Amino acid sequence: MTFDRDRSNPPEIGGGLPVIEYWAKKTLSPQGAKIWKTLLHKSACLSCAWGTGGQKGGFVDEDHQGLQRCAKSVEAIASELQPAIAPEIFDLSIAELQKRNSQEVNNLGRLSHPMILRSGKRHYERISWQEVFEIVTAAFQKPAERVASYSSGRSSNEAAFLLQLLLRTLGSNNLADCSDLCHAASTTGLKTMFGSGTSMVSLESLQHADCVVLVGSNAPANHPRLMNELIKLRDRGGKVMIINPLIEIGLVKFGSPAFPIRSLLPGSEIASLYLQLVPGSDTALFVGIQKALIEQNLVKWNYLRNVTENWEAVINQAKSTAWTEITETCGISQLEIEAAARMIGRARSVVFAWAMGITQHENGVDNVYSIANTALLTGNAGKLGAGTMPIRGHSNVQGFGSMGVTIHLKKEIQQAIEILLGRSLNLSGGYDTRALIEAADRNQVDTLLCLGGNLYAANPDLTEAKRALGKINTIVYLATKPNLGHFHGLAAENTIVLPVFARFENPHRVTTESGNNFVRLNDSGETHLKDADLISEVEFLCELAARLHGNHPIDWRKLQDTRYVRQLIARTIPGYEKIGQIDETGEEFTIANRVFTEPKFPTSSGKAKMFATPLPTLDLPNPEAFGISRNIPHIVLALGTGRSYAQHNTVVYQADDRYRGMPHRNCILMNREDVRQAGLQEHQRVTVQADAGKLEDVEIIFGDIRSGAALMFYPEVNSIFRAKIDPRSGTPAYKRVAAIVYAQRQFHS
Repeated sequence: MTFDRDRSNPPEIGGGLPVIEYWAKKTLSPQGAKIWKTLLHKSACLSCAWGTGGQKGGFVDEDHQGLQRCAKSVEAIASELQPAIAPEIFDLSIAELQKRNSQEVNNLGRLSHPMILRSGKRHYERISWQEVFEIVTAAFQKPAERVASYSSGRSSNEAAFLLQLLLRTLGSNNLADCSDLCHAASTTGLKTMFGSGTSMVSLESLQHADCVVLVGSNAPANHPRLMNELIKLRDRGGKVMIINPLIEIGLVKFGSPAFPIRSLLPGSEIASLYLQLVPGSDTALFVGIQKALIEQNLVKWNYLRNVTENWEAVINQAKSTAWTEITETCGISQLEIEAAARMIGRARSVVFAWAMGITQHENGVDNVYSIANTALLTGNAGKLGAGTMPIRGHSNVQGFGSMGVTIHLKKEIQQAIEILLGRSLNLSGGYDTRALIEAADRNQVDTLLCLGGNLYAANPDLTEAKRALGKINTIVYLATKPNLGHFHGLAAENTIVLPVFARFENPHRVTTESGNNFVRLNDSGETHLKDADLISEVEFLCELAARLHGNHPIDWRKLQDTRYVRQLIARTIPGYEKIGQIDETGEEFTIANRVFTEPKFPTSSGKAKMFATPLPTLDLPNPEAFGISRNIPHIVLALGTGRSYAQHNTVVYQADDRYRGMPHRNCILMNREDVRQAGLQEHQRVTVQADAGKLEDVEIIFGDIRSGAALMFYPEVNSIFRAKIDPRSGTPAYKRVAAIVYAQRQFHS
């Protein structure tokens, strides 16, 4: 969040009075009445996956708690309530549009008419819906293996279900999704261990925990409503352990507007213990915690024997790994690790929560295994107030996975769809997001449909992404607003950008899924845009499918009424049976067989499967590997990407980051001692270089970050590195990139 205050003096607490000031600024503005109307609309929040909104009202969460809207929600709503893009957009050349950054592109306004960039042309132009469907229908008649989709969580379950059904009816399994770039390691690891790839903790269950271990998350910025739960946990005498290379002020102390008297101004203490580990060393830290649990006799041996498999391998690894290897890898002392083990082992019910600081590593799946192993060693899986809880970023990204938007389709869903279609499905292969980019770069993709998202900017190595997308014949983008991909991720022949409704404007009632497995029903709405020519994703997908497949065995045009889509979902998606009656009952529900309050899991044996996790090797290259002389002031660091406080995914709302003291997007947050030892200075302009390029005139900002680590803003820094890929989940290692920082000129303070 960005506020008009002294940037050189960051707040001493996260949240706090600046949040109220931001709310007042936005909701008392000329746009304020529309913002309040939307805040009160019965539809799920546009921001993170904590699920406010739905039939209980705009400010009410799935556990009936009120006052649960946050400033991130206001940001997202205000952005969607912008006026339509001015007609002058068609006078601007692609070269001129490509000069704009993410914030400037977002501020162009709402897309209101379909537009196309044709091969050889320098400008977008208006296009009729008739021609849109003619071009797109022809493009989707290419061989199925050369047709693909990419999606984000901004849309509904109904659109997601139709998207995967459309592609699979064609015979394509190329269903890439933004989750491939973030929480795929969570899904892969948890499904293997527990038979379910989502959170096993409901919001109601979280409120029974007396300890939360929060790893690799900047919740104050990305999931502010989680902070309310942490404040309540501390108020009832519980403890919060934070594991993160960077000290985020809001994870130390946070002021929540939901508790205006006791929290807003003084702030509430959050972290009971804060461990600043070496980036990428999470597995080593958790093996250390396991070793300490064994040595302190805090392991639940009967639980392990009765409800887990392969626990001996995990125990043996922890016992046989030397303390020196553990502490040298993670940078946390044995005494601190032992204190962490006591906090976990002596607690009654522990929730282990994490975000992309865990998953976006080359060993992301091992990171997830190591956390879940720790939960199992202490009996903290399968009981009220305990378990594993990956924190999803986008508001319905988990729903897309539930609907089958994945290359790893569950057998039960495949069999149900085969019954629906009356034929078998060929699900061999399929492109996840990174595989899609690589296949496109090999000229193996003809047609791409992007249902939301920003495929170009979300990828590492933007040069590669731009080149690969440029080899696809036809790309169709469905979006509410322009993003960088619409101007850089251009197709070889036709780039089509189609304007769709925001969630609260949708003419259909649709559903979404929270990160804690709760399904919300969203009311229909109407757009504020005048004379706009928008289409809903459901209508577009049904019309395209009808043109491609006719009306047998599915009457596709009938599915433009989302009630019928929900009937198909109820028949084909396990745990979603109640969605078939939701229009009549209005009953929002927790998806069956995901929240575990007893230690019985949907695996083949009914037991949790444990996996030993090798410690990572975290060496960094020397400066010569970057072609840089040792005579130039320099330092090689483990660079991590991050979002600013005024950002949602790749959408940047404001340029600076008030809470980290970063005044603009071209900054690098570094440890003070690292800067001094390198012969550099704060505010010096430097070059930051990785294996795919470099950024110049980067300003050094001191931050409370682990020595040897640094932070820069995503997506801008994506341009300079080719991330290593976790071979099991396909997720890029955005959180540990080898980079060199060096002086580009003499600096005088």
